[in-house]
Amino acid sequence: QVQLVESGGGSVQTGGSLRLSCAASGRTFSTYACKWFRQAPGKERESVAAISASGSIAWYTDSVKGRFTISRDSGMNTVYLQMNSLKPEDTAVYYCAAGIGLNGFRPMYWGQGTQVTVSS
Repeated sequence: QVQLVESGGGSVQTGGSLRLSCAASGRTFSTYACKWFRQAPGKERESVAAISASGSIAWYTDSVKGRFTISRDSGMNTVYLQMNSLKPEDTAVYYCAAGIGLNGFRPMYWGQGTQVTVSS
């Protein structure tokens, strides 16, 4: 069993930065790929970034490439999402998930979400 807790959300102005953390409990966390999703009001949930279990492969949706960086610290059982040059369209609730695969990711566990608000 894996439990995920996100933190680091908040309110920033356009161009600002935030670092989201997804802290996991459970000894098997390092065997799972992880993905960050986000959902804005009235919109469908979308994938933002993903990282393989080993941390050697990362994927980003086009709209965040060059601005967001996903990483994981296996020793701390934590996955991070560094978000720079934030835009109002990045405003959403951000969720992390642990699951199987990178392409064709199948989520097994979800966090509760953390709100990110970017004002212009």
